[in-house]
Amino acid sequence: MATQAAGVASIQPPSPLLALTELPRALVELGSLGPSAAPLLALSPRGDGHPVMVLPGFVTSDMSTTLLRRFLTRLGYDAMPWELGRNLGPKAIGWGGEKLVARLADIHQQSGQRVSLVGWSLGGVMARQLSRRLPGAVRQVISLGSPFAGTPKATNVWRAYESLTGQKIDDKDVRDQLKESELPPPVPSTAIYTREDGVVAWQNCREPASDHTDNIEVHGSHCGLGVNPAVLYAVADRLAQKDGNWRPFDRRGLRALVYPEAGRV
Repeated sequence: MATQAAGVASIQPPSPLLALTELPRALVELGSLGPSAAPLLALSPRGDGHPVMVLPGFVTSDMSTTLLRRFLTRLGYDAMPWELGRNLGPKAIGWGGEKLVARLADIHQQSGQRVSLVGWSLGGVMARQLSRRLPGAVRQVISLGSPFAGTPKATNVWRAYESLTGQKIDDKDVRDQLKESELPPPVPSTAIYTREDGVVAWQNCREPASDHTDNIEVHGSHCGLGVNPAVLYAVADRLAQKDGNWRPFDRRGLRALVYPEAGRV
């Protein structure tokens, strides 16, 4: 146990140099959504129309997930924003995230279907916790560069998080939530991450091994995950699985050239 704790403590935030390259790399990824990405995205499986709620990252709003939601809508999904303004953590949407729980419950009741959750960064951490609050309303969880494991100080934004959210990451309630977040969600869950992440430690963005978890590694930046063609295809692949028939991501064939991670944790 002591060795495991030491290993977690040894995980450091990404280098400042890598963090400084985040914006230009994200712009390159955005620019790649043109003809060069068309062959890959054209192979994306069509959706079955079920609702998908997309949760934005820290300090961002639904505007940041516009392209991702448009892509999913074109595939046939009922892609929805979270409609809760900027993501400033659970306290900003009710002490225990009650507004987010209510939003999910409303989508579930109106559609009569279980909802898939796609969360970017902090949005993915919150999506995992949301699946524990209303597991019967959630079909699956997909996180994009979400640091739900390890120490929350292994990021380059933890001080900004404390300042803007009013939550101290060393508080007992936050530590308890993070400890729970490390466990596999009660629904199928896939973590998409990049080792070139300049914001959070990629080691903390990986699902623990279980029968209904998987990890998909991509090349890219943290801030570009929502517009990265490889991420878009992987999200589409995960969402296209039939409800109750979840399988790990198939990396055979040409996919092996795009997705460097060869299997589960």
